Amino acid sequence: MRVLVTRPAEDASRTAETLAKLGHAALIAPLLEIHFLDGPEISLAGVQAILATSGNGIRALVRRSSRRDIPVFAVGTQTANLARAEGYLEIVDAAGDSRALADVVRGRLRPDAGVLLHAAGTHSRNEWRERLRSAGFEVRRSVLYEAGEAQELPPAAQIALRSGSIDALIVFSPRSARILADCVERASLASACGCVTACCISDEAAEALRSIPFAAIRVAAHPDHDAVLALLDSCAKHGERS
Repeated sequence: MRVLVTRPAEDASRTAETLAKLGHAALIAPLLEIHFLDGPEISLAGVQAILATSGNGIRALVRRSSRRDIPVFAVGTQTANLARAEGYLEIVDAAGDSRALADVVRGRLRPDAGVLLHAAGTHSRNEWRERLRSAGFEVRRSVLYEAGEAQELPPAAQIALRSGSIDALIVFSPRSARILADCVERASLASACGCVTACCISDEAAEALRSIPFAAIRVAAHPDHDAVLALLDSCAKHGERS
């Protein structure tokens, strides 16, 4: 299958490599552009754990802190693997979404043991942090990067959609889904999506795409990278495109 990958460029490249190993061809169309924010060394005094809801949080933090001895609670396996590659010594993989991360933190840590530092982007959501605060935890949101929104799909992606050569696309966040829907509408590409299956990380991401007449919108069994990619095998088995 030929798959449109909508992740930020660095993450999309890794996903494209995985897709190639699975026998799929990837076309990268980043919907978010990551900019790491400069600043002084991040103080980790009194921090009992780092919360990472994306690989970009880890990438941003290592630019601002040399310490690797604070435990990292990662939202999913890719983020956990990146933290491991950056030298962090203790990593807990929540293997899910931000709600799963909050649940793991509540189950493993104590509110009186120290602050939780969230390595965040400018548009990070607050609901899951409030769940931790309601349980008595002090959560410090440290904004370390921003993710600028694409105003249009890359020309190659537009051409591929218009020509009907895209079989599926993968979306890893509700925000990316909303940006994708806006880009498709602005470029008058909605009708070109009728033969494309949208593979989404969550129901919320899928809901943001309902205005586009995709051939099908599928939601991963679990809110993680591998489960989204597994949807492609499901598409092939059901003969949606090949």
